[in-house]
Amino acid sequence: MRWVWWAPLGLATLVGALLAFRYGWIAATITETDVINAMANRYVTQDGGPSANIGDCVGLAGQIEGAWITVRCGDFAYHVTRFGRLMSASGSGFERPST
Repeated sequence: MRWVWWAPLGLATLVGALLAFRYGWIAATITETDVINAMANRYVTQDGGPSANIGDCVGLAGQIEGAWITVRCGDFAYHVTRFGRLMSASGSGFERPST
């Protein structure tokens, strides 16, 4: 009967370990090039309009607190975390992030 008490703890520990492994893997394998390419593709396909070009984009060190990389494409700026999540986007058609 004790397994009823220990099974949820074991399951929670297993899930926590898998999540930690996943986030560690992402942090270890994502590169600046991956982030710049992803944001450049977003700019060309979604935000930049018909004259958008991948060559318009450049990667910079994070320009706001918490950002790992800022990708500037024309008038747009994409702020990305170390795990590849888009924190905020600013430029034509976007509101600036609040401080």
